[in-house]
Amino acid sequence: MTALPTPQQPVTVRAFAQRLSATPRAARLARHLALAQLHTWGIPPGCDASDAVALVVAELAANAVTHGRVPGRDFELRLSLVTGSVRVEVTDTVGDRRPPAPGEVAPPADPLDESGRGLLLVDAVADRWEVLEREPPGKTVRAEIDLPGWAVLWR
Repeated sequence: MTALPTPQQPVTVRAFAQRLSATPRAARLARHLALAQLHTWGIPPGCDASDAVALVVAELAANAVTHGRVPGRDFELRLSLVTGSVRVEVTDTVGDRRPPAPGEVAPPADPLDESGRGLLLVDAVADRWEVLEREPPGKTVRAEIDLPGWAVLWR
């Protein structure tokens, strides 16, 4: 007797990738591109999921151009619509300066500091996130935002 195969959902059905120059203007562009891509995938602007993805992309792209910038090298934005969530990945080319891991992010020492809150926001908004090594030298920060009612997007 042969067992029937268990039906499985596809892992990734839609993906987007874009290399951008490591400049503040490109970090802003990354956010706009992400929102446009989400809209193409049926996730409307202004909903909780698109707002969360926009914030995560903005913070990770800003970190890539501020802390992960190597002159003449780009950073990369990747979005994937996976089963039940949107995965955001931002990759830069600086491997020796790793951000703190999830759960290790601390607020700035001075509450009036104008920077140092980006990963705190990512930690608060994303359902999961991690820092991955990249070959050649570099790193990828990956975050996932869950999509309530995601099955509607598969039609």
